[in-house]
Amino acid sequence: MIEPAQLAYFVAASVALTLLPGPDILFVLTQSISSGKKAGMATACGLCTGLLFHTTAAALGVSALIYQSALAFTILKYAGALYLLYLAFRAVREGDSFISSASVTEYGTSLLYKRGILMNLLNPKVSIFFLAFLPQFVNTQTGNVPLQMVFLGCVFFIQALAVFFVLSLSAGHIGARLMERPGIGKYVNRAKAGIFAVIGLQLALSQR
Repeated sequence: MIEPAQLAYFVAASVALTLLPGPDILFVLTQSISSGKKAGMATACGLCTGLLFHTTAAALGVSALIYQSALAFTILKYAGALYLLYLAFRAVREGDSFISSASVTEYGTSLLYKRGILMNLLNPKVSIFFLAFLPQFVNTQTGNVPLQMVFLGCVFFIQALAVFFVLSLSAGHIGARLMERPGIGKYVNRAKAGIFAVIGLQLALSQR
């Protein structure tokens, strides 16, 4: 199996990569600021659940097939971009509303969880990332490479969830302070819409 020193290096590299500005971390931050820490945590759980699907796909070779198929990659890419632009449109329509963490209902939390999963699964670059990242830490001499990749993917899931939860708590606190200012919700929602739109356009214009 994987040696402890190699595992420690994998965890350190994973935390560093998780903290880099990207669609997932920006998605968690915007939801936490605009709707509170519970919304951010629900979104984080959805995004990290999506990582488990990508890990399985990489271990079974599905990610390699997506990478090799220009059509499959393009379909997933544009589907993800359209979904993010849809979320940007929804954010604009929220107007001046500003949802607190306490007012996030169970239905809303479930919706954010599903939204996180969908956003992650519709980003083919995540599959390609796992396909390129996980094998670097696999010990081929011990055999059972797919199982090792699944194990590493689970470790990545745990650290990503922990990082996102910490960020959700911090960003949720910032959002709570912003709520004290009248009319700030409109600007927060516009900023959220802008971030979603930029991420969507970047995904649409990205190459393999």
